[in-house]
Amino acid sequence: MAKTVMLDTPDGEMGLYDAGPDDGAAAVVVIQEAFGVNDHVEDVTRRLAAAGYRAVAPHLFHRTGDPRFGYDNIPEVMPHMQAVTVEGVRADLDATLAYLGAAGFAAGRVGTVGFCMGGSVTFWAAANYPLGAAVTFYGGGISTGRLGMAPHVELASSLQTPWLGLYGDLDRGIPVEEVEALRSALGGASVPVEIVRYAEADHGFHCDARASFHRASSEDAWARTLSWFGTYL
Repeated sequence: MAKTVMLDTPDGEMGLYDAGPDDGAAAVVVIQEAFGVNDHVEDVTRRLAAAGYRAVAPHLFHRTGDPRFGYDNIPEVMPHMQAVTVEGVRADLDATLAYLGAAGFAAGRVGTVGFCMGGSVTFWAAANYPLGAAVTFYGGGISTGRLGMAPHVELASSLQTPWLGLYGDLDRGIPVEEVEALRSALGGASVPVEIVRYAEADHGFHCDARASFHRASSEDAWARTLSWFGTYL
């Protein structure tokens, strides 16, 4: 049964949504959107658990009250997202990986998937941790960086984790030209990498609680995500 446990970090306790199962063949860390560990993120975590993975979602907003937002609350979201730092992300991922390690999941048996802000964090994690697999859904920061992290095009040659990127061509915040620049930069990666673009998809296309949800793209992207994890975890 899914539960939220509390983990120690240098900045106080952090909630971790743990959907199980305890005996999963591998584990997946779900990295939240800018709206917190909300119903959608919890649903994705449970879907991964149903697929046989020990699935967990760290609450990255724990330093600012651990809020969760609706998709029409952009002004309220911004202060919390802007308070996320690369140092805090590292501490939170370290705590999450230690939790999974204590449960028997070594780093090579841990994957990560992130959405929007979490997609950016996932790419950074793939460059900073030797994990089993990573999947980014429409994560920005390709050319300018986010949250104090270097731009993806600069991190690309440092990837330590097999990485899959999923982007919508209609996403005005992540232009196709940037996605293709990242594809070129990934030519120097020493691990398997892949980028998939969806011609009819906008930002947030995987989230069925958002107006930008695009079923066909979402279903294909989810199938590719499970295949990526199945191959590398």
